[in-house]
Amino acid sequence: MPTLKQALLAAQQSLNGIADNPDLEATMLLCHLLDKPKSHLYAWPEAMLSESQQQRYQQLIEQRQQGTPIAYILQRREFWSLSLRVTPDTLIPRAESELLVERALHHLQSCHNPIAADLGTGSGAIALALASERPDARVAATDLHQAALSIAKENAQRLGLQNLAFHAGDWCDALPEDERFDVILSNPPYIESADPHLTQGDLPYEPHSALVSGEDGLDDIRTIIKQAPTRLKRNGWLILEHGYNQADVVRRLMKSAGMSGISSHTDLAGQPRVTEGYCSCIF
Repeated sequence: MPTLKQALLAAQQSLNGIADNPDLEATMLLCHLLDKPKSHLYAWPEAMLSESQQQRYQQLIEQRQQGTPIAYILQRREFWSLSLRVTPDTLIPRAESELLVERALHHLQSCHNPIAADLGTGSGAIALALASERPDARVAATDLHQAALSIAKENAQRLGLQNLAFHAGDWCDALPEDERFDVILSNPPYIESADPHLTQGDLPYEPHSALVSGEDGLDDIRTIIKQAPTRLKRNGWLILEHGYNQADVVRRLMKSAGMSGISSHTDLAGQPRVTEGYCSCIF
């Protein structure tokens, strides 16, 4: 049987050309298998894997070679310093979506006991990040799919976050009718149905309904922008993630819906990723 060091080196070679960072992914998979931190591998490089451990590690490597996203193999992804459970029922949280949380926190700075909503919460990443940063807030998290909502609830329970409520349903229709929000934010599907990127990277393994939104990718964004003004408090903000090439049209849609203070913000790669506006009147 191989030592930890030998198994790790072989796995790194197997993942060359498949993973963006084969050294890191081989390490993550071995730590997952052993249920040990990375420091364990450095402290005990000559420790031996058992036969069953070696077989299981090879299975994990083969899953990754076949294209399964490492987040789904590990059933875990970090977002906003939170460790979240993810499954193929949920979109894999991505770093660019942290911009939504940043913008929401910015607008809630002067609010006491704010009320916020995360539409299409998936694993709960955005809602949980906001709830963790603002324990005085009440955060509503919605999703059309019960399987995803169950994962979000599980993540909230494991993280000990109790200032959330979960609602099943489609966009704003899922929110309590008598509630008005200081902030509504969402990372909705925004990929065009014929986009070739859907066959690349992790996307083929993620839920199609969480990625694609009509021929131009804007069907769900149109729905949210139409619904949101009636669910916001006066001067409440709508904050949306979108594709890098959709900022202009999202701003126009917000303007047509009567929103004010409309602006777009760039992600870490310098791409316009989030557009926001506020509602100056009550419907």
